[in-house]
Amino acid sequence: MINVLVRIILAFVVLCLSLVSCNTNSSQKEVKTEEVSFTKEGELSISRKDSIIVSKIDIEIADNEYERQTGLMYRSSMEKKQGMLFIFKDEQPRYFYMKNTEIPLDIIYISNKMKIVSMVKNAHPMNESSLPSNAPAQYVLELNGRMADTWSLKVGDSIHYSEM
Repeated sequence: MINVLVRIILAFVVLCLSLVSCNTNSSQKEVKTEEVSFTKEGELSISRKDSIIVSKIDIEIADNEYERQTGLMYRSSMEKKQGMLFIFKDEQPRYFYMKNTEIPLDIIYISNKMKIVSMVKNAHPMNESSLPSNAPAQYVLELNGRMADTWSLKVGDSIHYSEM
């Protein structure tokens, strides 16, 4: 009797295992990714002495380690008057790169006095080369590629921003 019961239990276990066995189909599951969308967190203007060059650029603010590391990665587009402002706790030489960044960018390095100290114009997408500032910077503004030339930005121009 015990022998029959053991065989029944064993047959039941084998049946259950065959019902939940791994799928041997070698096709991969599709991984779906969602585009990172722009979130307005502030406004920024750029001026030269007493004249405003560009006013009301909508900005996202990257002020923590994760946001600064991710930046504008994984985005396929950005509007003309949008950008990301990176805020650091101190002023020092900065190094950016374009890893996983799909759009060309102008990288504007800004001092603690809110003055542009250097620029990397039209940085190439997906390029992992280091793009250093030419002077210490506490802020970095990323804009669509060629906007610095479109707006005739120059070293010494000032930025002003406000958070929402």
